[in-house]
Amino acid sequence: MSLYSFGSDPISCHAWNKDRSQIAISPNSHVVQIYQKAENGWKKIHELSEHNGRITGIDWAPNSNRIVTCATDRNAYVWMLKDGTWKPTLVLLRINRAATCVKWSPLENKIAVGSGSQTISICYFEKENDWWLSKHIKKSIKSTILSLAWHPNNVLLASGSCDFKCRIFSAYVKEIEEKPSPTPWGTKMPFGELLYEEGDNGGWVHSVCFSPSGQYLAWVDHNSCVNLADSTQDKVVTELKTEFLPFLSVLFVNETRIVTAGHDCCPYIFSYSGPGKLELLEKVDAQKQNLKSTTSAMQHFRNLDKKAAQDNETLEIDTLHRNSISQLSLLFGEDSSSVTTFSSVGIDGALVIWDTKA
Repeated sequence: MSLYSFGSDPISCHAWNKDRSQIAISPNSHVVQIYQKAENGWKKIHELSEHNGRITGIDWAPNSNRIVTCATDRNAYVWMLKDGTWKPTLVLLRINRAATCVKWSPLENKIAVGSGSQTISICYFEKENDWWLSKHIKKSIKSTILSLAWHPNNVLLASGSCDFKCRIFSAYVKEIEEKPSPTPWGTKMPFGELLYEEGDNGGWVHSVCFSPSGQYLAWVDHNSCVNLADSTQDKVVTELKTEFLPFLSVLFVNETRIVTAGHDCCPYIFSYSGPGKLELLEKVDAQKQNLKSTTSAMQHFRNLDKKAAQDNETLEIDTLHRNSISQLSLLFGEDSSSVTTFSSVGIDGALVIWDTKA
């Protein structure tokens, strides 16, 4: 495990280049900072500052080496490196609320952007006019989109939103791709078709993710549950209620194991072995709280109220991250069926690289 600090500002999102030698982060602001791996840590080499609202999403296409960003200014930009400088191209989202998340498709020919306008924009490049156009998916969406994930077939798109629902849509764009083959999630896939909907457990769906094969869909919501839908078992959902604080991010590290992280400041790994069989394997970084005295929490706050000052009793949280983890990302093994390293960024301004036996 390796811990790096990028200052005291929260890191809202991050993305890696193909060989993981560079990382793009947003320190909860309108700029994206790109760092190069150095001997003693990280060196800032670029700063992308076209947005005038807080950056909410970053994704770095590994093969074409293009970065896409979105922000609360309702815009998205595709950045290309030319002569040592990153040049932005505006993406026409046609939304009237903040953009909230963004993802490249596996073939890197489409971009999905979620927003607060109850809309998902599917964007593609039109060579004739040399610009990025967008089509909208609105069917059944009743609130802000919080997360997106592409299926490996480059057509299906999963979303999580504030209306407590996890959905799968068809993002087939006939202008740029061939008609898709049937999948266990659906056979007829015209653009915007709702193929799957699940949720209503009483919590915002913070993060969604397909397994490497696309057979499974996992999501986490604000009621501290981990959920997995199995397309090979008639899309049956296995829900695991946990005792932890809500999770904000979920990733598959192989076909049957997922890693989650959020307000508990440390990642957890879960294993799926069939319908109804989703279990916690381990805490990657166990959280331990050590009180230096036996003073109760109620007495501690009474003392603060009386003295109007801190006393000698302190509460230490023994985790690498000192605050909530905002996002997880696969580091090595992303294109295979097994991942051994992943990264996390948090509100404490830290980046942690984790090793796990997948």
